[in-house]
Amino acid sequence: MTPPQRQRRFPAQDPSARPPGESAPVPGNPTGNPERLFVIGGEAGAERADIDLVTLIVARTEPPASATPEQAALLRLCVAPLSVAELSAYLSLPFSVVTVLLTEMLAAELVQARAPIVRQKVADRSLLEAVMHGLQRL
Repeated sequence: MTPPQRQRRFPAQDPSARPPGESAPVPGNPTGNPERLFVIGGEAGAERADIDLVTLIVARTEPPASATPEQAALLRLCVAPLSVAELSAYLSLPFSVVTVLLTEMLAAELVQARAPIVRQKVADRSLLEAVMHGLQRL
């Protein structure tokens, strides 16, 4: 058996040859503009809502005309309940930026936050017995 042939990949263009004023892409920010995340996120000292990765978000209304592009995208995505982690992934925005956006939208009553559905910690005894008896019959 012959070993696989490995070929060295060369970049299509030199990364240092960017047009002036264009920054390198940042992970989680496809535009490559880190200042844009600061503009979206607003001031750092603002009070944030108690939201975690599994909090479900549901839109209450259609996007208003005054909504930013990110807020409009969030409202369109949240027609059905989605977790904050899913929203962050779909929008390619960091969790902290999505949290700031959602805090503003919760204050304006554009979205509703729901705690995730928690299943029982201990299964029902009758269900476990039924499964056990079913396995014994096999």
